[in-house]
Amino acid sequence: MSIGLDDVVAAETVLSDVDGEAGRLIIRGHDLEELAGHVPFEDVAAMLWDGLVPGVPSDPRAGFGEARERAFRYLSPLARHLSGLTPVEGMRLLLSALPDADKEPALLAVGGSAVAAAMAIRGATGLSPVAPDASAGHAADLLRMIKGAPVDSGRARGLDTYLVTVIDHGLNASTFAARVVASTDAGLLSAVVAGLCALKGPLHGGAPGPVLDMLDAIGTVGNAEAWLDDAMARGERLMGFGHRVYRVRDPRADVLKAAAARLRGDDNRIAFAEAVEQAALGALQRRKPGRRLDTNVEFYTAILLDSLGVPREGFTPLFAAGRTAGWVAHAVEQEKAGRIIRPQSRYVGPWPAKAA
Repeated sequence: MSIGLDDVVAAETVLSDVDGEAGRLIIRGHDLEELAGHVPFEDVAAMLWDGLVPGVPSDPRAGFGEARERAFRYLSPLARHLSGLTPVEGMRLLLSALPDADKEPALLAVGGSAVAAAMAIRGATGLSPVAPDASAGHAADLLRMIKGAPVDSGRARGLDTYLVTVIDHGLNASTFAARVVASTDAGLLSAVVAGLCALKGPLHGGAPGPVLDMLDAIGTVGNAEAWLDDAMARGERLMGFGHRVYRVRDPRADVLKAAAARLRGDDNRIAFAEAVEQAALGALQRRKPGRRLDTNVEFYTAILLDSLGVPREGFTPLFAAGRTAGWVAHAVEQEKAGRIIRPQSRYVGPWPAKAA
């Protein structure tokens, strides 16, 4: 038995491979570094779906744009129910309203995730939803729907890089949840909702926000070394460092660090975060010399999204908006396998008393 299913192979996939020893992430035959920041999210999603998901549009930008508009028609009447919900709770409510019977459920799922994320982030603070612009790029439109105004190309590229970076990552908890639901023939939208529910947990997609809490507590570069040493002396985890799979630096962290660096100095704290990162890596090396704990995707996710003006409560919905394309691909792949996922458990409870 493997608690947590470590090293248990539960699926064969053509979608992605995570090499934790080498610090390498392959997406459909390409290293992540070839794609993120270079190929638009819509094109990467179409590549991920190619030959697997039916109805991949020949013009991905137009196809996803139309899907956002279609999703908005389904979801906008629900905006009044978002007050009092956190952004991820609001996104869960909205995605649950999308029909599995839609003519193009895969496109609707991704378009709907973008619309739902933006609506839920705005709705949590009482703001009205902003309708999508089908002619815009997916990332640019998503950020516009959040902020309520057009964004410059640099910020749009930053979010696009992020969405590509998180599009797929092996058989993680949320992807496995999506595959389990898909194996029952429940439908793509139901599988996506299951993925979001797993991602909501702070041990999975809910982690980047506390990175900013850590930076808030440190305050200035001059406080960094002492604060980090004190935190480690108390046995606290340094947020944004270490990963269950990667034994070296998380390649996604490097991609997002480069994306954040392009925005450095634009009334943000990217330079401060870079200094804290170096101080943290030094502290970890001093206190845990025999253990490699490097920067992970959470650290620069927090820095990049914060610099784009996304509230920290909105980080998990944006993670889901990018990962939905991967959930859809895995769900379809699992459906094609044609077998329900049904592992065994070992009973360790009491047995009935034997009859006299």
